[in-house]
Amino acid sequence: MGKALEITEANFNEIINSDKPVLIDFWAAWCGPCLMLAPTIEELAGEYEGKAVIGKVDVDANPNLAVQFGIRSIPTLLLFKGGKVVDKQVGVVPKIVLTQKLDAIAEKV
Repeated sequence: MGKALEITEANFNEIINSDKPVLIDFWAAWCGPCLMLAPTIEELAGEYEGKAVIGKVDVDANPNLAVQFGIRSIPTLLLFKGGKVVDKQVGVVPKIVLTQKLDAIAEKV
């Protein structure tokens, strides 16, 4: 079963330049909505294993990434394709919203 990757400033660029779609959850341990979304992120990591990269960035431990992408409220989810942000979702949403976004960018060439 796949598990969401712990993404840091050290491995961020390598991960977003994957040939697969990348979904990154910007979160913090003190954020209630982030904790509500966490099980969904883990489920996606399992379901999309081999098809997409699912990861999490702790904004407290990696503040430069939060600043670089203008993260002002969390949870914020960024979707990357070819190293570029192609979609964004702020706040807690149903899993189906995220699967639709992942599937949509997976189909784009």
